Amino acid sequence: MPPDHRPAKSIRVLLAEDQGMMRGALALLLGLEPDIEVVAQVARGDAIMDAALISRPDVALLDIELPGRSGLDAAAELRHEVPDCRVLILTTFGRPGYLRRAMEAGAAGFLVKDGPVEELAAAIRRVLTGERVIDPALAAAALSAGPSPLTARERDVLNAAVDGATVSDIAATLHLSESTVRNYLSSAIGKTGTRNRMEAVRAARQQGWL
Repeated sequence: MPPDHRPAKSIRVLLAEDQGMMRGALALLLGLEPDIEVVAQVARGDAIMDAALISRPDVALLDIELPGRSGLDAAAELRHEVPDCRVLILTTFGRPGYLRRAMEAGAAGFLVKDGPVEELAAAIRRVLTGERVIDPALAAAALSAGPSPLTARERDVLNAAVDGATVSDIAATLHLSESTVRNYLSSAIGKTGTRNRMEAVRAARQQGWL
């Protein structure tokens, strides 16, 4: 939409998406809305905060699985550093655990990417009015799934084990003793009903707990 056809006050949107084609398509489609302007685009989670501080968006539209930093972690920081910015999570992975973590991080909405752009534009407008916008099917799944059984430290240990790190590597990364790491891993394996740490990582990811 040409600038002279826009209303005096457009909704300023920051878009964080690591897939270039998806990011470009979303920016183009949202830019066609008469009252929405994409003011920043980033491909990495660790670039979100700097972009937000510079562009001062009204709404940050964040993917979850981003290189450098997850969109969920960025959402939590945005709540403190750019409190006027509303966060809307848009992801391919409609996992109940992700929804719970997004709400805990202060996100105002959570949608999956298979919806039409008109619904996304409407959600952007709605979160600015103070509404919380959540995909209905995902909300129902989250309620039935219950909260994550993992403690924060168990999540840290499983995250550190994602790339096949040894107990020694995890201990060094998290500044824990090896025996403590083994205890956390054993507990996480038990809670996920799996046989080893890699199965526990996969199970926790599938549920959106990591």
